[in-house]
Amino acid sequence: MSIVEKEVLRIGKQLDKMVADSEVEDYSKALDLLQELKAKKITLDVLQKTRIGMAVNNLRKKTSNEEVITLSKGLIKGWKKLLPTDNKNNGTSSTKEDAEGKKQGNSEEDSRKEDGKSSNSSSLAGENSVREKCRQMIANALKTPFDEDAFPELDKSKFQDPETLSSDIEDCVFTEFVRIDMKYKNRVRSRVSNLQDQRNPLLRLAVLTGTITPEKIAKMGSEEMASQELKEMRNTFTKEAINEHQMAMTGGTKSSLMKCFKCGKKNCTYNQVQTRSADEPMTTFVFCNNCGNRWKFC
Repeated sequence: MSIVEKEVLRIGKQLDKMVADSEVEDYSKALDLLQELKAKKITLDVLQKTRIGMAVNNLRKKTSNEEVITLSKGLIKGWKKLLPTDNKNNGTSSTKEDAEGKKQGNSEEDSRKEDGKSSNSSSLAGENSVREKCRQMIANALKTPFDEDAFPELDKSKFQDPETLSSDIEDCVFTEFVRIDMKYKNRVRSRVSNLQDQRNPLLRLAVLTGTITPEKIAKMGSEEMASQELKEMRNTFTKEAINEHQMAMTGGTKSSLMKCFKCGKKNCTYNQVQTRSADEPMTTFVFCNNCGNRWKFC
């Protein structure tokens, strides 16, 4: 995300907060924010990603201050020039029939262009709606309360704003995938699931305190985000699996009675281990000396 985009997002959030909290009568603060926007070089891409036009327009509708209204209108008018415009038809017709035909043709072409604009606008609106929902889901996950008994000295004053963090995290995810697809949605869902997990409060705490940055949490794998308890369980399973494989390779009894289902050879070594309760049969681990295939009989 560019510096301009981050700054515009910050200003947009402040404007939205002013409108939501009915603080639009604070003319000096509103004017300062609008002047900041006026001084920045805002591109069409920044407009689409930050939706700053909506924030400024909402401010214009809610305020009665003429200076704020005038400055808001000027910004919006300037940004509209960034949008693609239709070419005007300046041609003339020699006859009434030609004029009528050209008028009809232009009307159909304009209609197609309007349909295209409407489709693009609807697509962008739908995309923004999905992104906003994802940001809210991440914010709600970050707001999951902590167990006060487990964190008696927790200082929430050092927490970063969940709304700002959620916006930054979603922006990082969207920047990676560029569009709203299943990969984007799965990435957001995994962040939400891990951040709101009551058994994994340390991850949420690390994000809120800035120990883990939005850029990092946006790309972390499931194993990286997992709680310490889950990591220990995975390590245990991994060690057991390694031991099982090694057991079939070291020592054991060679046998030509067992046939490898991969290479079809009867050159195997097996071990029998009591992996379950004493009243249940032993587990047989088999290793093919020919192709290295391993399997077990329970």
